[in-house]
Amino acid sequence: MTKIEKSEDKLVPVIIDALKEKKAKRITVLDLRQLEQAVCDFFVICNAESTTQVNAIAGSVEYFTKKELDEKPWHIEGKENASWVLLDYSNVVVHVFQDESRAFYDIEEFWADAIRKDYGEEDN
Repeated sequence: MTKIEKSEDKLVPVIIDALKEKKAKRITVLDLRQLEQAVCDFFVICNAESTTQVNAIAGSVEYFTKKELDEKPWHIEGKENASWVLLDYSNVVVHVFQDESRAFYDIEEFWADAIRKDYGEEDN
């Protein structure tokens, strides 16, 4: 029997590579698949040090997902003020935060029941 690979199985690693390419900090993946109230399968969250870096990271995600998988986000929010950019790939949602915004919204705490994987500096 052949295992059917879902698009998010390929998408999450490509997104992580795109984040690392632009030196994103505190990369976290929340696996929401086992949560009944989840709006998608995965959240990929990271920090940036400036609005310029937020936009560069978001652009890197768009570039890598298009180049590697021919995937484009369904929707993008927040590019105007760039304190938090959200890229919605339907089953995978990417959050690129500046430090203050990540601390304020605290998505990891809100979705504390999710399976969590953190990528530290040593993973970059």
